[in-house]
Amino acid sequence: MSFVPRLPVFVSRLGLKIGGTAGTVAGLGMGLVSSVSVGIAALLGLGTAVFVYAASHFWLHRRLRHLQSILHQVRTHEFDAQPPPSGPHGDELSTLLWEVHRTGQSLQTEIQELKEMESYRREFIGNVSHELKTPIFSVQGFAETLLDGALNDESVNRTFLEKILHHANRLDNLAHDLSTITKIETDELDMSNEAFKVTELFDAAIESVEVRAEEKGITPQQTVPPDLPRVYGDFDRLRRVLVNLVDNAIKYNEEGGTVQLEAALQADEVEIRVVDDGIGISPDHLPRLTERFYRVDKSRSRNQGGTGLGLAIVKHILGAHDRELHVESVPEEGSAFRFTLPTSPQPSLQPA
Repeated sequence: MSFVPRLPVFVSRLGLKIGGTAGTVAGLGMGLVSSVSVGIAALLGLGTAVFVYAASHFWLHRRLRHLQSILHQVRTHEFDAQPPPSGPHGDELSTLLWEVHRTGQSLQTEIQELKEMESYRREFIGNVSHELKTPIFSVQGFAETLLDGALNDESVNRTFLEKILHHANRLDNLAHDLSTITKIETDELDMSNEAFKVTELFDAAIESVEVRAEEKGITPQQTVPPDLPRVYGDFDRLRRVLVNLVDNAIKYNEEGGTVQLEAALQADEVEIRVVDDGIGISPDHLPRLTERFYRVDKSRSRNQGGTGLGLAIVKHILGAHDRELHVESVPEEGSAFRFTLPTSPQPSLQPA
């Protein structure tokens, strides 16, 4: 095993090799082509070696050490430990330094995204598991009670069967919502781009929530200008958006409250608003409203059959239309959810 002497980090081994080689070649060449003495040739060779070493140390050693440092950061995921290179200008080594630095930045972004995806995956699995447990345990409990003798007790058997059906419907709604989000994200949900009247959209949404509205003693009202132009988008998906918004406005409202569906022309767009005078939403919750399974009032939402995916679906469908959901709310006073739709055809609709 050969012994390699340990040199200080500021000493360039590569510079020593280049300088030594250049000095040797210069000394030998001087001795061969001229009549100078051996001593002078040696001095000239030594001078050449020192000069070449100094030049290589200045042009190579510092930047190679910087390159080594960047690669170490990449390996240890310590991307912020060293300042970035000045830029890709200069020579080939400067370009290499810059490219390695950019590679490190790209890896940092990808690693961060992978960590976020892994965190999201764990949270998503935990949420789905939690959402499944309650209805499954309830169905099991009621079924076991019926099998243990309550099936023949007319005072409870119908009630238990209704509760089993209620929780089975919760499971069906959860599976349907999960399937919808998955199809939108994986580009498996075809989106149409058709023209329709806003009143048609409002009527379809109100019809879908008619039963829940009657249970709460709420009659959703429409405010639509008579000369409002047609809007463009996927009617069925946008109906789902409005159904989710109106359903929430009813669900988180008091008995006999008001829910208003409004439309107004703004330049070449139509703004659609769902306004209620319900319990409202605290400002702390607003940034997370469209997250999957996020609930402001967990017990109330679950008791009324919510899956926690309604606003996440709204966000994805509007995103496919290149639109955003905006929310304004004051606790104990009500909420307003709004988005816009174009009055001219869009080039394409893409899942978001």
